[in-house]
Amino acid sequence: MRKAPKQARSRATIDAILDAAAHILGERGWQGLTTNDVAQAAGASIGSLYQYFPNKLALIEAVRRRHFDDVLAVLHAAADRSAPRSARIAALVDGMIAVHSRHATAHRVLLEECPRGETERQMHDRFDIECRHAYEALFKVNVPDFVGDTKLGAQVLAGALAGAVHEAARQGQLASPELRRELAWLVDRYLSKRRSAPKRVV
Repeated sequence: MRKAPKQARSRATIDAILDAAAHILGERGWQGLTTNDVAQAAGASIGSLYQYFPNKLALIEAVRRRHFDDVLAVLHAAADRSAPRSARIAALVDGMIAVHSRHATAHRVLLEECPRGETERQMHDRFDIECRHAYEALFKVNVPDFVGDTKLGAQVLAGALAGAVHEAARQGQLASPELRRELAWLVDRYLSKRRSAPKRVV
């Protein structure tokens, strides 16, 4: 972004622009996205859009950054020591479903079609590190007496949950109550089974 918004009205305008960009991206893909269409859909002038985003790549980087921030917020909530374990698991599952339900069709385009500049690659690298640390913190809070490789345990949980949620988004299943129950069961059982180091398979 060219500058950070300081007033509530400016932040609302940026949110509207990012929502419009994600919606159009999901419907038309990267090639079908134009800044003029985004501004029109957001109810903003093209001048207002360019005041914050110099081009459509910067605009999409902001959409992706907002998604990253939302994911990290969910992970931090799921590591809240003051909440009961059941509430932490619910925060993780419900939060991930909610985050990926927001413009669900745009996620595939972000992953598969949108180009990435150097700034975007650096942002993605930072997110990977922060996400890994957040899952490790979540794992330690929910399995305090774990004996073994905490980093690996957190990695497996992260991969399983992300894979299931992303596939559900592709299949249009994120609103399914059954999906929610399955994900909650997966997380609960995995964390419950990890209170001691797994037996080595010979």
